[in-house]
Amino acid sequence: MAGTSGINADDKSNSALVFPVADTRLAAILADWMRWLADERRVAAHTLDGYRRDLFGFIAFIADHQGEPPTPAILESLRPADFRAWLAKRAGDGLKRTSIARALSVVRNFFRWCERNGRLTNQAIQSVRTPRLPHAVPRPLSPVDARDVIDVARDNADEPWIGLRDAALFTLLYGCGLRISEALGLTPDQIGDATDLLVVDGKGGKQRMVPVLPVVREAVRAYVGACPHRLASGQVLFRGARGGPLNPGVAQRRMRLARAMLGLPDTATPHALRHSFATHLLAGGGDLRSIQELLGHASLSTTQRYTEVETDRLMAEYRATHPRAR
Repeated sequence: MAGTSGINADDKSNSALVFPVADTRLAAILADWMRWLADERRVAAHTLDGYRRDLFGFIAFIADHQGEPPTPAILESLRPADFRAWLAKRAGDGLKRTSIARALSVVRNFFRWCERNGRLTNQAIQSVRTPRLPHAVPRPLSPVDARDVIDVARDNADEPWIGLRDAALFTLLYGCGLRISEALGLTPDQIGDATDLLVVDGKGGKQRMVPVLPVVREAVRAYVGACPHRLASGQVLFRGARGGPLNPGVAQRRMRLARAMLGLPDTATPHALRHSFATHLLAGGGDLRSIQELLGHASLSTTQRYTEVETDRLMAEYRATHPRAR
């Protein structure tokens, strides 16, 4: 989107800390906010880039909406109607409500930081309501499907070691409830033959401890023994075919292949294995607070979504089996 100020919201030539805005004071404020996110909040690089794009999209809209390059004074003068016009434009562009809500959260965060740090003040954004979001419930795999995915990934690779790699990765996701980024960031030092507790580096630099089941250790051991690339201390455990760090996209493609062979729905993703870990623990009598700690959720309300999955399963079984349910 090109505005009268020459701002291009899709500009990819600038680093994460640079916003091509005409006003040097605003550019400095934006850069300082990004540094705060990176240095103090320790936001992951890809998340930081998403925040930058959301905020820059807002700044670019304001340039068009106001008809002049944005300045701190212009941002302070914005009214609720201006923020709603921005949200309406995003909706008109076809963005999903989840994307609109995320962008609004980013802009709110920016204005909150500005006020706390004495850079600029605008309370109008606080009166803008977040778009109502669809209620998303995790879509786990069944225990049988989770095991089948791992077996298919192991047995249908171009090379045996790659099959063992994929099986080890998927076993980690399902057996330890890791995010794929957490699993791909592991080093050989973190998970070895004698590892009973795995220290995971989660979101925001937060660490948590997760028990390592024997089946997980065995899967990792089999992969390490077969991997043709040197797995040096301090380097990533999971490698691509040429020896570099395994790309998440490769793991996702391997999952798509497995689910196609098994006839599973599109919701059967690597992240669904993490959902399956939590759901199956809960079904087996696991404590919700303990599951929260194992998953690394900051809020218990996030973990409580899995109780809805379990309730849905129980109701389905009731309707299918109870003699008076029909």
